[in-house]
Amino acid sequence: MAYICEICEKQAVSGSSQKHRRGVAGKRWKNRVTPTKRLFKPNLQKITFEGKTQVLCAKCIKRLKKNASELHLSA
Repeated sequence: MAYICEICEKQAVSGSSQKHRRGVAGKRWKNRVTPTKRLFKPNLQKITFEGKTQVLCAKCIKRLKKNASELHLSA
């Protein structure tokens, strides 16, 4: 199973991080330290929605809860 949200198709994105954050803005250290590759993973959670188990990101779960509460208030 892929590490992807089923609604918005958010998935892991590669990027780089730097280990040193010294000094006022860390300008000298950025030149000395090589950036290391890493993965930024979405916050995926399994929930049961409308009788089906789905893998959704936290933002989509929040959106579903908000829309469900708005539907109950307007009815």
